[in-house]
Amino acid sequence: MKGSGPYPSSGHINSPGDGQNLVTEDVTVVEGEVATISCKVRNSDDSVIQLLNPNRQTIYFRDFRPLKDSRFQLVNFSSSELRVSLTNVSISDEGRYFCQLYTDPPQEYFMTITVLVPPRNLRIEAQKETTVEGEEIELNCTSLASRPPTVIRWFKGNKELFGKTEEEQWSDMFTVTSRLSLKVKREDDGVAVVCQVDHPAVKDLQTKYYLDVMYKPEVQVLQNSPAQPLTREGDLLDLLCQVKGKPEPTDVSWLRVDDEMPQHVIVSGSNLHINSLNKSDNGTYRCKASNEVGMSFSDYTLYVYDTTATTEPAVHGFTQLPNSAEELDYGDLSDSRAGEESAITAVDHAVIGGVVAVVVFAMLCLLIILGRYFARHKGTYFTHEAKGADDAADADTAIINAEGGQNNSEEKKEYFI
Repeated sequence: MKGSGPYPSSGHINSPGDGQNLVTEDVTVVEGEVATISCKVRNSDDSVIQLLNPNRQTIYFRDFRPLKDSRFQLVNFSSSELRVSLTNVSISDEGRYFCQLYTDPPQEYFMTITVLVPPRNLRIEAQKETTVEGEEIELNCTSLASRPPTVIRWFKGNKELFGKTEEEQWSDMFTVTSRLSLKVKREDDGVAVVCQVDHPAVKDLQTKYYLDVMYKPEVQVLQNSPAQPLTREGDLLDLLCQVKGKPEPTDVSWLRVDDEMPQHVIVSGSNLHINSLNKSDNGTYRCKASNEVGMSFSDYTLYVYDTTATTEPAVHGFTQLPNSAEELDYGDLSDSRAGEESAITAVDHAVIGGVVAVVVFAMLCLLIILGRYFARHKGTYFTHEAKGADDAADADTAIINAEGGQNNSEEKKEYFI
């Protein structure tokens, strides 16, 4: 027995034991479609074939239809087959159908019609329509009145998510609900969460829910001018505060950290403008933005050089800092402006050269001090001259005088440097 549409028969052929000539086949059909019921006879001897419904009412006796249900129509009749179609199948048509063959003794066998009911509705409901980044949202996907029960799957992009499923049965129908909990980030704003149903009666049945995530502003300071790496006295400075958030930030302001804003600074909305820089403008300038979710800021550190300067210190540039511990996960730190990398490299080389020069000078001083110390303590020698030797009349007298006066001789010392 066969069913029309994408879900034909299950392919289970029923055949009685040896000596029986009837062959039937089970049918699986989607509600509202057409089922084909077939009674086949092997080794036919022209015996009468009869088809009965689950209530054992005769649908067809040979090619005659005593039942007044016009949904049953004869498709084929011969001595070896009785084939009948049943249109607009409903749940009430499900059950066993019997084929009878009037032989001696009579033969009877049955086939089963199974009716599939696709889900009548598929919907996603959110616990709340709008969610703040970092919060958890709960989504419920419900599949109504299906048979058999559906299998619900969740997807976000190419990633499959897993929820908790509950199943309820009403009469012969099943309602399935899957509950998904999801922690959202700002990147999830506008992303579709898909609820997909797996059921033998339908294919590619799904519904989508688009996440609506609110998040505090993302702030970034951009330098439009000057274009060169250095900001020198007399230059023009033009900064732009670029802000993105949901809802759109309504309060964007500039301030100077730990000092008052110079009077000649022009602030217009998200722009900060200085016509002619001087060293009194040195400092950190902060752009702040806020919305209903929170506040964020980004800092720009300004260092003004002489007109002859060719390098800049590493402190010059942009810095974006979180204004609270909660912003550490979402505050982006901006790099120094373009061109600063070469200036930092130059400063590093100068520092290294200075350190090497100091070390060499210290070593030379140490060597000089050590040389003087060892020379002063190299040693001494003593000379003893006999007094009165020059006045002696002869050599013997001189020797005697020298021996006698040796104890009184003066010690003479000489030092070599």
